[in-house]
Amino acid sequence: MNVHNSLDLLRKTAFTFPAIDNHAHPLLRSQYRGKVPLETIISEASSELALQQEATQTIACFRAAAQLSKVLGVKQVVGQSLWQQVKQRRDAMDYDELCDKYMKACGIQSILLDDGLGGVSEWCEDWKWHRRFGCDTKRIVRIEIEAEKILLPLLQPLLTSGSALQNPFELSIDSGLQNQLQFILAEFFQQLNASLTDSARNPEVVSFKSIACYRGGLNIKPRAKIGISLAQTEHILLHIKNTGSLRLAHGAINEWIVHWALRVAGENDIPVQFHTGLGDSDISLLHASPAHMQPLIKDYPQTIFVLLHAAYPFTKEAGYLCSVYPNVMLDFGEIFPMISGSGQRSVIREVLDICPTNKILWSTDGHWHPESFYTGTIQARQALFDVLSEIVLAGELREAEAVQIAEQALFWNSERVYKLEIEPDMNLRV
Repeated sequence: MNVHNSLDLLRKTAFTFPAIDNHAHPLLRSQYRGKVPLETIISEASSELALQQEATQTIACFRAAAQLSKVLGVKQVVGQSLWQQVKQRRDAMDYDELCDKYMKACGIQSILLDDGLGGVSEWCEDWKWHRRFGCDTKRIVRIEIEAEKILLPLLQPLLTSGSALQNPFELSIDSGLQNQLQFILAEFFQQLNASLTDSARNPEVVSFKSIACYRGGLNIKPRAKIGISLAQTEHILLHIKNTGSLRLAHGAINEWIVHWALRVAGENDIPVQFHTGLGDSDISLLHASPAHMQPLIKDYPQTIFVLLHAAYPFTKEAGYLCSVYPNVMLDFGEIFPMISGSGQRSVIREVLDICPTNKILWSTDGHWHPESFYTGTIQARQALFDVLSEIVLAGELREAEAVQIAEQALFWNSERVYKLEIEPDMNLRV
């Protein structure tokens, strides 16, 4: 006899309760459907070799292939890769049909979309477009990208002036250039403040997000210990001159951007999401643990911090921060389908070890492909049921309490944190 058979209410809740996806990214437009490899839903690797020859040999890939093949009606041919068969079938399908098939089977009532991911503006649908799947959508503003949009046009005129960067190998700043850079930095932070304030007061925006983890690490210094060197600004100028673009990863300037956003967020009662842990090779794993953020969290007690991606593999540290600071929440996304089912269950156990259950938020971290939303949903529902049922059967939790935890993690906690003011739509198809 399957001991799970008695947990009908918990099973129904875990697998069918409407969900709020509190962190995701837009889907590719049909004309760019092949722009990004499908393997990016199961791996953060960036090289073609790692994606094609290594990511496809993980348990996460084998599991995802089996789940996706059922939706498409693909039956494995002996001696052939099921993953490759799934890719061939989906590539031959009408793109709208493919998106509908996966997205409408998730039971997602609302998606909060970060549209600042590199490539989104060129290749992806607008964040409002995703409402076609019968779900509400809101926007997450990525602060570093907003800052780059402001700073680039302020610095570009210096590249055509006679005083800027006569010798790109000598970072000497004459008094004229120094005065210009001081003025530009003051103007930059004034415009950044105005832009972030406008976003925070926009009813379509529900959160800020920082990728400081990718731009130097989470070891952000307290305000009193940060000083901006004008030489850093000249390094930025050199980067613009050499590449024609701007990517802010310049120490104190990035740290001040985060501080500015945290202050504006606190004043306007809007959360700030932080990428923590799991990410691609741009991340320094040494500085990706949310433990580095403890001074920052103390600095802004009125601002809500949402630690993304279960901070994997630093989940215990994230859970601890949630347990001692009222302004810290923990998202458990991206691990679906990036790691194995066993690994997912281990992560959820670590989340539940110490994190208050009213501070746990679910997400898919869906990106590029509809399959990322589908696997991110069905695997999360399965793992949540598996872990909660284990705890109930061990006599440590009543089924009614487990049901409440599942409802909170899937819907109510995000509804409260992001002030969405919606009720669960029990007519959603899952």
